[in-house]
Amino acid sequence: MIAYIGLFAAALIAATILPMQSEAVLVGLLIAGDRPVVGLLIVATVGNVLGAVINWVLGRFLLGFRDRRWFPVSPHQLIRAEIWYRRYGRWSLLASWLPIVGDPLTIVAGVLREPLVPFFLLVTIAKGARYIVLAAATLAWL
Repeated sequence: MIAYIGLFAAALIAATILPMQSEAVLVGLLIAGDRPVVGLLIVATVGNVLGAVINWVLGRFLLGFRDRRWFPVSPHQLIRAEIWYRRYGRWSLLASWLPIVGDPLTIVAGVLREPLVPFFLLVTIAKGARYIVLAAATLAWL
């Protein structure tokens, strides 16, 4: 149970602006081989999607604080993500799994008032697919 909680926490934190590597935790648990792969994939995906929803809420309700020193996204990152999001629309959320640009995209989706249901579906597809590919590659390597 502790392994699942740790994986969930790592995935949740990794989806926010805070630095964390949920992939390393997942790979370590896959290599250990003492937990069902599907369970690990579900826990990692749920945690990571919940972290993205936190970013969406931050974008939606905390944008008024963007000029504060403690705000988790730099103005440059926010502008870059907004340009990307406006160019590709909600489909850019399929890139929410990418390092560096993915987390700011989920914040921008909140800033630009993306409805929660399409946001949730696209982010779940993107983040879940990333973990599936990572697990498949890890298991093929073993």
